[in-house]
Amino acid sequence: MTRAAMSAGWYLRRLSRMGPAEVGGRVGDTVRRRRWRASPPPDGPRVTGVRFTSVLPAGTLAEVPPDAVKRLLAEADRLMAGHAVFFGVDRDDLVDPDWSYDPRTGRRAPGGYAFDVPYRDEEAIGDVKQIWEPSRHQYLTVLAAAYAVTGDERYAERVAAHLRSWWTANPPLRGVHWVSGIELGIRLLSWVWVRRLLDDWPGAAALFEDNPVALHQIWHHQRWLAAFPSRGSSANNHVVAETAGQFAAACAFGWFPSSPRWRGDALRSLERQLRANTFASGLNRELATEYHGLVLELGLAAVAEADAAGVPVPASVRRVLLRMTDALAAVVDRRLRPPRQGDADDGYGLVVDGAGTDRWGSLLSTGDAVFGRLPWWPAVTGTDVRTPLLAALVRPYPGRGSAVARPDRRPAHFADAGLTILRSAERDRGEIWCRCDGGPHGFLSIAAHAHADALSVEVRHDGVDVLADPGTYCYHGQPEWRRYFRSTIGHNTLEVDGTDQSVSGGPFLWTRQARSRVLAAGADRWSAEHDGYRPSVHRRRVELAAERRELTIVDELSGDRRAVRLAFHLGPAVTAQLTGHRAVLTWTCDGEDRSAVLDLPGQLAWEAHRGESDPPLGWYSAGFGRKESATTLLGTGSADGTRGFTTVLTFRG
Repeated sequence: MTRAAMSAGWYLRRLSRMGPAEVGGRVGDTVRRRRWRASPPPDGPRVTGVRFTSVLPAGTLAEVPPDAVKRLLAEADRLMAGHAVFFGVDRDDLVDPDWSYDPRTGRRAPGGYAFDVPYRDEEAIGDVKQIWEPSRHQYLTVLAAAYAVTGDERYAERVAAHLRSWWTANPPLRGVHWVSGIELGIRLLSWVWVRRLLDDWPGAAALFEDNPVALHQIWHHQRWLAAFPSRGSSANNHVVAETAGQFAAACAFGWFPSSPRWRGDALRSLERQLRANTFASGLNRELATEYHGLVLELGLAAVAEADAAGVPVPASVRRVLLRMTDALAAVVDRRLRPPRQGDADDGYGLVVDGAGTDRWGSLLSTGDAVFGRLPWWPAVTGTDVRTPLLAALVRPYPGRGSAVARPDRRPAHFADAGLTILRSAERDRGEIWCRCDGGPHGFLSIAAHAHADALSVEVRHDGVDVLADPGTYCYHGQPEWRRYFRSTIGHNTLEVDGTDQSVSGGPFLWTRQARSRVLAAGADRWSAEHDGYRPSVHRRRVELAAERRELTIVDELSGDRRAVRLAFHLGPAVTAQLTGHRAVLTWTCDGEDRSAVLDLPGQLAWEAHRGESDPPLGWYSAGFGRKESATTLLGTGSADGTRGFTTVLTFRG
């Protein structure tokens, strides 16, 4: 996004979504920023003679599985050679990083007072996500973990060199890395774990508690977070990251006069925000699955710091994390893949594993270690480094989860989130998994990470995307792609009159939101409706006939005749042969050929699109910053309120 795009109109639309308290808080933030600009950052309190005591219990590292260690060391050695991939961009400059450089555009972010940096303007600074990501220092926690399991000082020395480089290049309140609270919060959590994992290294104390520069940075990070919390309509996953990082640092680095106050304030905020960000069912209110994972990781890491420091945590915190873990176990498919719903930016709370480690399997393994698995949970066969480390710090949950009621069978319908999973039980023939979306548009007044995807479906066969949610791809700098991946036509649902169901006011702002409601939800059928195309109402019914290996989707639009387009986005592994209104789908899974037939509504004219850019259509984003061509089947016509559109997907074999 360019600075010109941040027009007066955008500011007015953004202001319209704020309440009086938020407006007052933001005015106070503006005054504080101006006051801080007028004088140099304070030196902070003088701290001497402190020691880091929040160490791993003896024997913890011996519990890390050998195959997880192997993956960790392979990743660490790539990093030592200077190689890493951030959001689809290969970097080979991490031996001596330029902390302000964006390799995607070749631009560098300017220095100067942090709050003057136009971080949303890609023409001025480049892609801010590419600049920010290495400075979360999660690759340094990987190197520190490699030192911890091997004792090889090369890893520790590289970590120390990069931290000293970063601290020198980014003094308090100077440059792009002091703009966003989520970045500061996650960076603090990384520093806590770097110090913990380097504890046996002779230079650890000299790098941290005996280093005035490190103490200055840690204190200023916490001062910043205490002064500028995300608030009001922005109090989503960002505020959880801010409070988790603040709390972790105030527990593990509790060396400052303000540490008790920061710790207490952060814990109260964390408890409040975890509850606010989570439905009673355990799903994240942003209805963006990757943020469910991020918030769960941050919450578990914060509890680990509390228990390691002996800080009592309200029981409600553990209950929220327990519900989130059970909800995750409920919604994943047989390959432990959760829904691809809403925004996803590949954000992690704590990284100590190598490439190839299953994020969702890791979270379920940690949940098992902390809370105890339920009989209906899916099996986790993979291993990871993070689980034994967190489990060593977190005290066992009372009664291994018996203190609260937990589901005695696998939930399929989450009424508060409007999410339903239809699935077949015949795994020997390939599990059919279908997510149906009839929930709220998003979280808070701006629904920042929502997509215009009401009543969309997502269908997998044996874990392979057949009818796919296309993903996210980007946030800043490429507005046409941001619009496409959030759009109604970019999802498996019905578009009316060429417009989205909800009205966008910016890349993280919705000014009018479609309202959905679920009409019926059972083990094999679901129906819902939304009012995004008032006065018409779009109603959809989905039925899974597992014995026939058949999924039926019926769309109805009430009211007068209107132009419609019905989209079905295929996964990147699926090829389609479209003849008339029938498509034969083929793909390969585990070396075996698979196929299905998609019978499409005959009232619409059907075409296949793949990898088109003007306008965008036929794309799939497997991760942030990455996209690949995939087939979209698009039916065009009209609806007059008298006849529905019926689609039947039949799996063969």
